[in-house]
Parts: sequence; C-alpha cells; structure tokens
Amino acid sequence: MFLSFADVVRFDFSTAHFMVDTRHAYGEARHVAVGYLNLRLHVLCFVETMNGIRVISFRRANSREAKRHGKPQTIDG
Repeated sequence: MFLSFADVVRFDFSTAHFMVDTRHAYGEARHVAVGYLNLRLHVLCFVETMNGIRVISFRRANSREAKRHGKPQTIDG
C-alpha cells in the first residue's frame, strides 16, 4: 500500500501515543506519534509550525514498535 503525506489528515491523533524525538540535535523539536490510520498502526514524525504541522516521515509501524507501545498492529473495525 502506498502511503502519502496527504494521508496524515486521516491519522487518528486522538488515540496516538506522542513523544519528542531526542536521538539527534535536529535544531527543531521533532515529535513522533504512534497511532492508527484505517485500522493499521502507523508512525508519524513531524514538527509543529504556526500553521499546523510539517510532516517529516509517515509509515506503517513494524511489530517491534507495536510491542513497544503496547498497541496491536491492526484493530478490528
């Protein structure tokens, strides 16, 4: 399945788990959200801007990430 940054508008921010990405000195506060899109767990990396967010990466979560955040990779509708 192809995933576009435009799909972020359907990402479920209300149930996502958020953290700040401190792995590197990016020069800006990068955030990581782990949450669902179309019943499938995804990882979103973004920067907050005055107009909303700027997406850095958006992809399906792998099984290791799902386990780390205590979320199933897929949920039943």
